[in-house]
Amino acid sequence: MTSRARRLTTLATALLAALGIAPNLAPGLAAEDLSRLSLHLVAEHHEKIEPLEIEVARRFWDANVCGTQEAFRLKQEAESRLDVALSDREWFARLKRCDAAPLADKLLARQVRLLYLQSLPKQVDRELLGQLVARANGIEMRFNTYRPRVGDEQFTANEVRRLLRESTDSERRRAVWESSKAVGAELRDELLALVRLRNQAARQLGVADYYEMQLLTNEQTPRQVLRLFDELDELTRGPFMAAKREIDARLAVQCGVSVDELRPWHYHDPFFRDAPLVDLKGLDAIYARVDVVESCRKFYAGIGLGVDDVLQRSDLFEKPKKHPSAFCLDIDRAGDVRVLANVEPGEFAMSTMLHELGHAVYSSKNMPAELPYLLRCESHILTTEGVAMLFEQFSKNARWLHQMDVEVDDHAALDEAVHAVRRHKLLIFARFSQVVQRFERELYRDPDQDLNRLWWDLVEKYQGLTRPEGRDAPDYASQLHIVTAPAYFHNYMLGELFACQLRDAIARDALGGVDPRNACYVGRAEVGRFFRERVFEPGRRLDWNELTKFATGEELGVDAFAGGLAH
Repeated sequence: MTSRARRLTTLATALLAALGIAPNLAPGLAAEDLSRLSLHLVAEHHEKIEPLEIEVARRFWDANVCGTQEAFRLKQEAESRLDVALSDREWFARLKRCDAAPLADKLLARQVRLLYLQSLPKQVDRELLGQLVARANGIEMRFNTYRPRVGDEQFTANEVRRLLRESTDSERRRAVWESSKAVGAELRDELLALVRLRNQAARQLGVADYYEMQLLTNEQTPRQVLRLFDELDELTRGPFMAAKREIDARLAVQCGVSVDELRPWHYHDPFFRDAPLVDLKGLDAIYARVDVVESCRKFYAGIGLGVDDVLQRSDLFEKPKKHPSAFCLDIDRAGDVRVLANVEPGEFAMSTMLHELGHAVYSSKNMPAELPYLLRCESHILTTEGVAMLFEQFSKNARWLHQMDVEVDDHAALDEAVHAVRRHKLLIFARFSQVVQRFERELYRDPDQDLNRLWWDLVEKYQGLTRPEGRDAPDYASQLHIVTAPAYFHNYMLGELFACQLRDAIARDALGGVDPRNACYVGRAEVGRFFRERVFEPGRRLDWNELTKFATGEELGVDAFAGGLAH
């Protein structure tokens, strides 16, 4: 417990005692008394829950780095201790009373609100909480340690992507693609059992299902999300199909098949969520000469958002049983920020590291130290994803490469190609996001429906891919976020909207009105200042819509994204 938290606890307890009020729910409290009770609850959080959260973060890091059963056991135990603390009924009753009160201190009211939202999902049977944690950890460990295998060959995630980018052998592509999906069949039954348990928990709280509960506790509503996704569907449907016709023609030539013979394994990643680099085959060759980690370090230092300390704590290269993807983790909201990645030379690694270090700079290390712990973090999942996505796009930016002193043979040709790929990426990701968002909503609405068919119906409708003949497999359960981060993925797409608005605001307000397409930020300290002042410093004092308006001048919408498509 910090000295500040200890003083708050002592002061709040003394005030309540002086009023003759026990530190629990007391009927008929005046507004001033409720403020004092709220102060006590926040201080209790510092004393009892904050250390548990830090321990969970440390155990989460260890489990994902080494992937051992022992590490996941310790992670599960830490998560269970946190759940028990948050599930305390008396604590929640006091919290609910204070959350409903019109507290005059807006900073205190915001902390109480966030505590309420954090604790609400835990107000279910403790036995059920334990089952949820145990099943989620079991699935996560199996997913993280799974490696596709074809015959005697085993593939890492990087090797799967490399083969799908480079191979011209359709049968080999198909075998590797199918093996990458086979984890879904292994996890299907466990995942659906977990979905039903999550729905059971949501319904104990009076919510229709777990998907809706996750949105509500993250300060979103199903209507908000669906409205934005419907607008994106309308905006992107025609341009996407036109872009896909161009892509398909190039992929058919690359793979030596007709366009009608193209199947999901002919695209450059297992889910067709990123733009195939058909016109940028030389990009990986360019990055083969680049130290990805050092280039990222120099870039972020140049805009005044250094990441040296983050890189020193991070785990960046492949090893057995390690988490196969990448993430950033703020361990303690006091500057201990780390990145887990699996870096190898290539554009994908540069994109990934720019993305994860974007999360790292939008963390406690760049937020005011005086912000309370509960507010010393990003405003929302979508805002941190938006920052990360804004930085990520520079891996496909010819001007960025030039200003980073990367050797490129023909800058003009590369510049023309990357503009097309950037537009394709926006369209392709928007369509894949439609699949995941709509599938998850339906998964939790009715997990007993034909989910294999539902997945491919959505893939065909929104991505225009041809379903493999006769395929009836739980391919949805090979998608990382559906398995290990439920009701999260839609925030990537909303983050892309936020990123587009940020891009325009930075060009207008920090760089003197330059064309956003020509802004790559290298060496521009004013960009770092913009992020500190307009995005990072508010922490979580503002919700996602308030932060979007504060940073960009407008609420979250699709207009800036549409502008990006038009360029």
